[in-house]
Amino acid sequence: MPKSPRRPAGLPDKDTLLEFLREAGEAEKADIARAFGLKGVERRALREMLKELEAEGQLGKRGRKGFAEAGAMPPVGVADVVERDADGDLFVRLTKGGEDAPLALLLPGDSERGAAPGLGDRMLAKFEKEGDQWTARMIKKLGQSAHRLLGVVRKGGRETRIEPVDRKAKDFLVLSKLEAEPLRDGDLVLAALEKSERRHGPKQGKVLEIVGREDDPRAASLLAIHAHGVPTGFPDAVDDEAQAAEAPTLKGREDLRAIPFITIDPMDARDHDDAVFAEKDEDPANEGGWIVWVAIADVAAYVRPGSALDRTARDKGNSTYFPDRVEPMLPEHLSAGLCSLKQGENRACLAVRMVFSKDGRKLSHRFVRGLMRSHAKLAYEQAQDAIDGKAEGETADLTGPLMEPILYPLWNAYAAMLKGRERRSPLAIESSERRILFDKDGEVSGIQARVSIPAHRLIEEMMVQANVCAAETLEQKKTPLIYRVHDTPSQEKIFNLADFLQTIGKPWTKGEAPTTKRFNRLLDETRDSGHAEIVNEVVLRSQMQAIYSPENIGHFGLNLDRYAHFTSPIRRYADLIVHRALIRALKLGDDGLTDSEATELQAIAEHITATERRSMAAEREATDRYVAAFLEEHVGATFAGRISGVTRFGLFVRLQETGADGIVPISQLGDEYFVHDDRAHALVGDRSGKRWRLGREVEVKLVEATPITGGLVFEMVSEPEPRDPNAQAPRLGVRGRSGGGDDRPKRGAKRPGGPKPPSGGLKGVRKGKRR
Repeated sequence: MPKSPRRPAGLPDKDTLLEFLREAGEAEKADIARAFGLKGVERRALREMLKELEAEGQLGKRGRKGFAEAGAMPPVGVADVVERDADGDLFVRLTKGGEDAPLALLLPGDSERGAAPGLGDRMLAKFEKEGDQWTARMIKKLGQSAHRLLGVVRKGGRETRIEPVDRKAKDFLVLSKLEAEPLRDGDLVLAALEKSERRHGPKQGKVLEIVGREDDPRAASLLAIHAHGVPTGFPDAVDDEAQAAEAPTLKGREDLRAIPFITIDPMDARDHDDAVFAEKDEDPANEGGWIVWVAIADVAAYVRPGSALDRTARDKGNSTYFPDRVEPMLPEHLSAGLCSLKQGENRACLAVRMVFSKDGRKLSHRFVRGLMRSHAKLAYEQAQDAIDGKAEGETADLTGPLMEPILYPLWNAYAAMLKGRERRSPLAIESSERRILFDKDGEVSGIQARVSIPAHRLIEEMMVQANVCAAETLEQKKTPLIYRVHDTPSQEKIFNLADFLQTIGKPWTKGEAPTTKRFNRLLDETRDSGHAEIVNEVVLRSQMQAIYSPENIGHFGLNLDRYAHFTSPIRRYADLIVHRALIRALKLGDDGLTDSEATELQAIAEHITATERRSMAAEREATDRYVAAFLEEHVGATFAGRISGVTRFGLFVRLQETGADGIVPISQLGDEYFVHDDRAHALVGDRSGKRWRLGREVEVKLVEATPITGGLVFEMVSEPEPRDPNAQAPRLGVRGRSGGGDDRPKRGAKRPGGPKPPSGGLKGVRKGKRR
């Protein structure tokens, strides 16, 4: 075993550093260096130590530069009230807290200090730890962290209310008669809190904007857009710049029009940002090998740094895809026009030529700034039917001439690339996405599972390899870039996974290092069992979220050392930055990454990570609302489902047919107290010992569907499982009483642990993944 490197004199060891942060609450790297008198090489060693501690899960980020012990809170800090649970308890989160920053239970304060805080309030708070639970006491209210409320107007006999559309929010606003007069019952409005001398009772509101009507078929997307602040439309200056863009010429470009590129996209795609082509490598030294071309729309040629187009694209960060509409990052004249690789039209592109061996090893690659022309536009299903010999009618007429020269070589090249992918063993989580179907009037007509076919995976793998090439080239040229990084699962997440697997008889040693091969072996072992779906879900929840960063830590899920987004510059600003970096590094033009942008990469990465999460949350909420609208007509019906989440206030159940998620309140589970056992991920009756456990198949009755919030409430039809004589005593004493009563936790009780209800992870969008 190699000896640990000798640390420079003056540098504290890890335990001393953690103790310092424990006492300080949080500190920046410069503060730590000053405290220990570190200079020069010692400061560099400190930076490496901080990275190691963060990778080990012992440190967490606080804001942009600060560090704190993982899971710790400072003695005093600024926090927002972000959650109210089913018991009415409020929880706060640090405004500059990282992903590891826990929620803190807000304890009742002195009423003489002012009105009690509510959702959206910001405060200066004192934090303490009681058992496993962090608590907060308000020192001073600092105002509203969210001054606005999106809600629906409800006109009653005595007052007009604005009821929030956020299902987690319970506070409402009241309107004066003057404010309420022009409004109709059911109007969707954006409102602001009015300053008031009233210390008790509902808060006064003022209407800022009428968003729409709750009975509008498009209301779900409109609500999500406004609730999450997704930018919509384009200023006149941006449209003017887009309209002024001219068709590309060969000037400064390589002519690629003789290469028979084709696009393969979803059936309803309007923008085509990538095209592919493959052929046998005729080099005798690479017998059986393949050449694969991936051409990507050259958005950088039209969206120049510092332009109005660029500023708006950066602000948006990415396109947002709702079930019924798209909020694009670029104006349609570019996204569906000059930047879309349309069949039969000359288009500017940035292409990569990759050479693979017969066993899928990438031997070389080079980038070209060129002019290309797509020879055909295919949907995934059309391409797959042609390869499978199922093409009929128009599809056969379209794909027949493409089989020998284009489609067969693409699939054969993919077969070789697949050998390399299998050797790499990226995480093989199966997607459970659903597609919302609409009728001609815009009403939801059905919900359909998205089925992955080999054509999807072919395009995905070719895009992944092109992204790897971009990162490798920029590293070789020592050009700064924004990576797409995905961290190794934290120790806490692995412990939670191991606890769950124990309940289904699948051992996972808690000290075992997580690897994609280990996860894939688990998925393979359970694929044909009744636990396959929930194991897939729990493995997904155990993963960290992928982010953008100018510092590379690799991509755990794809099992790659370096990875950057390059293949979708029409819909992701990250890809546009990578294109500019390649143009700069390879001297392909004067519109590459500027010196100013190079110094801003950290800020840009943080911003586009935030805009991506904003879009994911908005897309998810819109989908939930459309699903609730579809199921509203089925209230009273029974459905087969599976318990997908266990909390102290009830069970989350996912319906098998539609993938819809709803809650079974604890009051529906039987006439006894239920204890939340976080280790077994179960609710356990304290008298009978009967259990409701994560992953169990159940039958539920739909008792409430609320399209305006996207909320579904079920009643349990199935009976609980009998007592498990081999089960350990529940680790938590958090009780929820069925049939009503006081089920509030004792102060200091731990928040629900284990896998949570679905919330993103590596969830995919449109073509391929958000990986």
